Amino acid sequence: MTEPCPAPMVALAQRLADSSGSVVRRYFRTPVAIDDKADASPVTIADREAEHVIRTIIESQRPDDGIYGEEHGTKNLDAEWVWVIDPIDGTKSFITGRPIFGTLIALLHHGRPVMGIIDQPIVGDRWIGVEGRPTTHNGQPVRVRPCPGGLGAAMFGTTSPDLFPGSDYEAYRRVAAKVKTASYGGDCYTYGLLASGYYDLVVESGLKLYDFAALVPVVTGAGGLMTDWEGKPLDANSSGRVIAAGDPQTHQDAMKALAG
Repeated sequence: MTEPCPAPMVALAQRLADSSGSVVRRYFRTPVAIDDKADASPVTIADREAEHVIRTIIESQRPDDGIYGEEHGTKNLDAEWVWVIDPIDGTKSFITGRPIFGTLIALLHHGRPVMGIIDQPIVGDRWIGVEGRPTTHNGQPVRVRPCPGGLGAAMFGTTSPDLFPGSDYEAYRRVAAKVKTASYGGDCYTYGLLASGYYDLVVESGLKLYDFAALVPVVTGAGGLMTDWEGKPLDANSSGRVIAAGDPQTHQDAMKALAG
C-alpha cells in the first residue's frame, strides 16, 4: 500500500515553509504598504512575496502538480496532487505586529487534504500533520486533550464573532453561550494550539479552501476531529463552515448547538 503522502513531499513542504518564513520575517513589524482586496481584507507585499517563493519552488520541483494560492490564483486543479497555500493566514495580526498569524501549506490528493503545515515564523512554532502519522510540533508528537465535561467545560476559540455571516452568527452565539471560556483572534494558530492540547474547540464560518486545508491533517493527526458543521469530512468542495474539536463529545455537543 502506498503512503497517503510520501516522505519526499513532506520534506518539500518543510522547504517551502522555510523559504516563505524568511520572507515573512523580513517584513514583520516594518512599515509595509497595506492594500485592500475585493473582499476588503488586507494584503501586503509580504503575503505576495511569500506565496511567490512557495510557488516558484513547487513549479521547479513538481511542475505537474496543481496550485491553489490565495494571492496568485490557481493552476492545474485537476492534477492528482494540488498544493494549497495561504502565505499569511491572519494578515490583520501580521500588520498590527502580533505574532499569532501563520503560513499554511497543504497538499491535496484527489481533492482530500493528506498533509498540512501551520508555520509561525516569528516565534518558531511549526505543526506538521500527515495522514497516517502523529502530528508534530517542532519535531515532537502532540496530542489533543480530553474534555470530560463536553461543551460546558470547553476552552473555545474563534477568530472573530464578526466573521459569522447572517444566521451563522446566531449559531455561533448558541455555542459561545455554552462553553466555559471563549477567546478570540489567532486564525490558524488556534488550531495548532488545539492540536497541542490548549484549546478544546474551534468553530468558524466562511473559510476558503486555503484557510482550512492545512489544518485538517494537523488536528486529526493529533487525535482530534475536524469536519463541517454537519459532521462531514472537509475537502476541496466543502462550504467553509468548520468545527475542530479535541474529543468526540465536544464535537457532538458543538454540532447540536450549531443546529439549534
